[in-house]
Amino acid sequence: MYINFYSKRMIKLLGITLIIPITLFDFCIFNRPIKAEKNLIAASEKDLFLYRQMGASYLCIASKAEVDFKKGLGIASATFANVIIGKHGGVIKEVGTEKLDEKRLYNAGTFQIVGSALNICPESIPKNIKNDYEKRIKELVKKNKK
Repeated sequence: MYINFYSKRMIKLLGITLIIPITLFDFCIFNRPIKAEKNLIAASEKDLFLYRQMGASYLCIASKAEVDFKKGLGIASATFANVIIGKHGGVIKEVGTEKLDEKRLYNAGTFQIVGSALNICPESIPKNIKNDYEKRIKELVKKNKK
């Protein structure tokens, strides 16, 4: 069987119309900047305030929903640390250019989230946690006065 002139012309036309968009699409994929390669901006005080308040809000809601306090606090603190690592590369503007590891961010987040939760929903915070927080604040104040 022979392919007539009209069908050869159609195959060429279809081939060209399919090859051009595929070629352009491939170039667009390879020329896109990769977000992981960009310089991450250190977390500002405004960013930390937002993440801290989100963690405290989660903790208050979890406590009212009768979720174990330590589990709720752990989840809120881990989220705090993960957001700072993911969005800011673990760098906080006030600390400098040093990248903080997840454990340090988790501990700092725990402390800050409890402090914010005490302002938002003090009735949801167990007394022993509140007492530990107040004791730690007093120690930090004494340390900063020296």
